[in-house]
Amino acid sequence: MRDLAFVGFLAALFAFGARRPFLFVLAYVYIDIVSPQRLTYLLLNSVPISLVAAALAVGAWIVADDKRGVRVAPRQFLLLLLLAWCGYTTLNADFAVEALEKWDWVWKALAFAVFLPLTLRTRLRIEALLLFMLLSASSIIVVGGIKTLVTGGGYGELNLMVSNNAGLYESSTISTVAVAIVPILLWFTRHGTIFPPDWRVKTYCYALSFACLLIPVGTSARTGLLCIGLLAVLMLREVKRRLLYLSTLGAAALLAVPLLPSAFTERMDTIRTYQADASASTRIAVWQWTLDYVKEHPWGGGFEAYRQNHIRYDKVAVVGDNNNATIERSLEVDKARAYHSAYFEMLGEQGYFGLALWLMIHLSGVFRMEVLRRRYAKAGPALGWAAPLATSLQHAHLIYLLGAAFVGIALNPFTFMLLGTQMGLDLYLGGKRIEERWRPIKSSLDGCSARPSVAQS
Repeated sequence: MRDLAFVGFLAALFAFGARRPFLFVLAYVYIDIVSPQRLTYLLLNSVPISLVAAALAVGAWIVADDKRGVRVAPRQFLLLLLLAWCGYTTLNADFAVEALEKWDWVWKALAFAVFLPLTLRTRLRIEALLLFMLLSASSIIVVGGIKTLVTGGGYGELNLMVSNNAGLYESSTISTVAVAIVPILLWFTRHGTIFPPDWRVKTYCYALSFACLLIPVGTSARTGLLCIGLLAVLMLREVKRRLLYLSTLGAAALLAVPLLPSAFTERMDTIRTYQADASASTRIAVWQWTLDYVKEHPWGGGFEAYRQNHIRYDKVAVVGDNNNATIERSLEVDKARAYHSAYFEMLGEQGYFGLALWLMIHLSGVFRMEVLRRRYAKAGPALGWAAPLATSLQHAHLIYLLGAAFVGIALNPFTFMLLGTQMGLDLYLGGKRIEERWRPIKSSLDGCSARPSVAQS
């Protein structure tokens, strides 16, 4: 029955896309985030539905979409350059076969991010894209939130509908993304138009935001706790009564701590004693290996280059109570450990040049959203939604950049959809500014053409 439900939903979405071609873009977003082919047993497993949706989205845009006023953002050229560079390093990868497997989905994520802003020529489309991204992610987050409330979760124990850790189904990845989308959810409670922000929309958005905050608890992901901390700090920019906000935040934390499952609190305690935790110690050792590796391979080793690492590190633990505490050291040896950091992932796989490109793309996105935030802070009712949306996208981006320091999600498709939305918003508002500048000139020209000539009179 579940297979039939997925097939029926996708069939309806594709059918509506025949009348509204932009829905093919939204179909691709849904497929890329939820991965319904991995949630079904038979019907979708043998069909490349992601490729079909992408082909329909691009083809429909070329054939049927209105391209008047289409503009290109500088970051789209940077993304194309990053795509070309990833292709080059893949051809020269240390692990050619494994690199091709990662390249198979990376090039699609980068290419779609380049294409996406071309389709976002109205506010309705920008909002529809964000809505599909949030609702698609919510299909995972709501399941995780309910299971956290019922079972308490635990590190490696929270089942998010699939058995593997690919995409958003990996615990640290979904923890980062769940916290990152909270600012955008809050934007919909004030400025949404597809679903006007009545009590039903607000209730759902607040409930989903609560589920988002439960995901780091259920997964016991330390990255998620850091992201929640950053979210709390960033929201200080928006609240009007900061003292009340801080007091409420402190009271909520005091009430929540006794209710947290012991598995979560024990896991979070390892943040202070990272040397006693094998996972944290391994990360630091891998990062040091990456720094040593790029000294000899400044252009990177291509995708999956981490497979060649061999690391040795000391695991340090304090045994006993305060009066009889002793320090125990044990030598740990491991190999082929993943980067566990987007920054070191880019450095090890794409070298200094690839990391520089990646950083330029992300930092320029944060900067552009700040420009839009300030430019439209006092805009009239027609564009009063723009500054809050730019702020929400910027906050989501900053939370991602923090979480990415501890998770290998440098090329995660969801993040590039967020970048595409930023570029689309920037281009849309830029087009509005051009229209405003030309409007007086156009009005005067229209007035001149409407006056009767001397010969006519």
